[in-house]
Amino acid sequence: MHWIQRQITLRPRPRGFHLVTREIVEQLPELRDFAVGLAHVFIQHTSAGLALNENADPEVRHDFEAHFNHMVPENQPYYIHTYEGPDDMPAHIKAALLGSSVSIPVQQGRFRLGTWQGIYLCEHRNHGGSRRIVVTLSGQRKDD
Repeated sequence: MHWIQRQITLRPRPRGFHLVTREIVEQLPELRDFAVGLAHVFIQHTSAGLALNENADPEVRHDFEAHFNHMVPENQPYYIHTYEGPDDMPAHIKAALLGSSVSIPVQQGRFRLGTWQGIYLCEHRNHGGSRRIVVTLSGQRKDD
């Protein structure tokens, strides 16, 4: 069993749901060395999340954003944590609902995602900035 852990920085994106699978893979050359294993992908932030979902139709990502904004609106009178702006507390709630990590099987040097699956960065701040991701790979290398 081999273990590799790498921190990846994702480029800044505006608020919304963004496919980041390719950006993660490009910064994870060690992935190619694994015959079988598991990748744990973790975001080190409390106002953004990760999810696995539709990678083909961008309307799905738009609908996710619209639904989450409806479900967790800004400027609610019961929010106490408001000093970082009206998008901050809703961002924390949305991130908690979606979660901070995904686990993905690895096979023959690739993420073993379904045909229509991709990794989403769920950016809940208007200007969240770059985001740090920690990827932990464990498994059997091809040369073992």
